Amino acid sequence: MSKGRTLTERSEALPALAEVFREHGFEGTSLSLISTATGLGKGSLYNFFPGGKEEMMRAVLADIDAWFDAAIFAPLEQAPDPAAAIAAMMREVEAYFRSGQRVCLVGWLGLGASRDPFGEPVKAYFARWIAALAACLQGGGVAESEATRLAEQAVAGIQGAIVLSRALGDDGAFVRLLRDHETRLTGAVTGRR
Repeated sequence: MSKGRTLTERSEALPALAEVFREHGFEGTSLSLISTATGLGKGSLYNFFPGGKEEMMRAVLADIDAWFDAAIFAPLEQAPDPAAAIAAMMREVEAYFRSGQRVCLVGWLGLGASRDPFGEPVKAYFARWIAALAACLQGGGVAESEATRLAEQAVAGIQGAIVLSRALGDDGAFVRLLRDHETRLTGAVTGRR
């Protein structure tokens, strides 16, 4: 965040908040780190987020959910061409997670000790992604149970690919694994498994 720029709306702080939470986790993120990342003093932070750090995280999760709704979930749910929608989802996921360099904050919360206060938004994020992808696959002629199984595998695979590529220091692993999932999913809707 630019130190020379004054934030006038809380939404302007959300990208910096998301990155500091991604880097340090919920528990590891202090007000000092947040202040440095956003360029806001403690008073300004509490002015924008009276509920403190938990309200900040809830706002970040809502912002992430809105992005995924517009870029991933709704296009999958409304896909006139399931194969094209799956390819578009993979492109968006690759860009969003910066080819595996960016941690999935929702996944991070789902695994950490801070899961409890944020359990519902975390669960809703993953459930919606699986349901949207399964609906897309069903729209491509895949049976409901198989569509759900493939969607669960793909979402879990994307999350695992983020972890693996970061652990190995190999951004190519993320992209390769995305392509494998894309091939499997588009093959299911085009009959080429």
